Amino acid sequence: MSRKKIGLFLDPLPHTGGTFQYNQTILEAVAALPSDRYDVVVGCTSDTWLEQINTYDVKSIVIKYGFTARVFGILVNYFNIPFRLCQKLSPLFQTTTRSLMHEKCDLWIFPSQDVLSYQAPLPSLVTVLDLAHRYEKHFSESASKSEYLIRERTYSSICGWARGVLVQTELGREQVVDAYGMSAEKIHILPLVAPRHIYASKPPKNFDDRYHLPKKYLFYPAQFWEHKNHHNLLAAMAKLKTVLPDLKLVLAGSKKNAYEAVLRQVKESDLTNDVTILGYVPDEDIPELYRRARALVMPTFFGPSNIPPLEAAVLGCPVAISNVSSMPEQLGDAALIFDPDSVDEIADCIRTLWSDDPLCARMAAEAKSRVSAWGQSEFNARLHQIVAEITATPPTSGAAV
Repeated sequence: MSRKKIGLFLDPLPHTGGTFQYNQTILEAVAALPSDRYDVVVGCTSDTWLEQINTYDVKSIVIKYGFTARVFGILVNYFNIPFRLCQKLSPLFQTTTRSLMHEKCDLWIFPSQDVLSYQAPLPSLVTVLDLAHRYEKHFSESASKSEYLIRERTYSSICGWARGVLVQTELGREQVVDAYGMSAEKIHILPLVAPRHIYASKPPKNFDDRYHLPKKYLFYPAQFWEHKNHHNLLAAMAKLKTVLPDLKLVLAGSKKNAYEAVLRQVKESDLTNDVTILGYVPDEDIPELYRRARALVMPTFFGPSNIPPLEAAVLGCPVAISNVSSMPEQLGDAALIFDPDSVDEIADCIRTLWSDDPLCARMAAEAKSRVSAWGQSEFNARLHQIVAEITATPPTSGAAV
């Protein structure tokens, strides 16, 4: 059997949150491909990645986006240039494309639905994390007119070109088929796992000096996008203020389009002393925040699944999550489920989590048992299976070089 060469393209930075963590998980899985069958090269656009990449026995290359490449990308979007024409022009204007082509890989893996996955004439396996612009049209960050057009062009081009697409759930596969008519056989389910850093067993150095936390609190780590639904979580907190006067909430995440609204709501709801906003928190500090939390409450409107419920489960933190997409399937009966549109349902779940010690202990134990059956080693094995299947299949017409 001839050796195959697999490339991995990493672009997101730590402040992108779950996307960055997912890229880390893919990096570990690609690095774990059997060395007697595969050569691996990892291309990254930032030196930030090098420390992690260099912990593995893989080749690394740093690929910087130059001025010409950025101009090319703007022109492609502005003139809506078809991806097949882009593939002819991209090697002429983008050093990034030329660098990737130079490696002569049998397959390039793009964990972040990067436009290079179809603008460059490369055999690609691309992750489609969600199609919220089609199925959740209430939020400007995914479904404004400009964002919708960009996402639609990106995903339709990916599905028209890629050798394969990675999704998290069966629902994700159904949506890709429904939206873009891609063959189900080319769509591969690879469920999320908790990232490696979540298994750290000791508190980081000077943790208590850097974070002044309540003794008991609910936790929600999420960037401050509108779809993360901090609004209804805070409304539920306000509703419970008189019956649970000791109720506290800790929020962690980068500032996005809902951040100022969250600050106003906290003040107007008289929750200033009850809500702690930490801002962006580095990965190494996240595990201790879960360990000390009473529970994770995640009222997001976007799925199909999410990383925080898995992180909480690993660390024995009880969970309450939205009933959207495939999120209830992540932990099954080991989590409380609510309608994210219902302040009353969110409040009921919070009241239960805050006051029912036996239930919290049972849910935490069940969730930890559930996630132990699908971890990084199982994720690695599944990705290896997908890569082997794709690289063993000759390219179909128009699907790869």
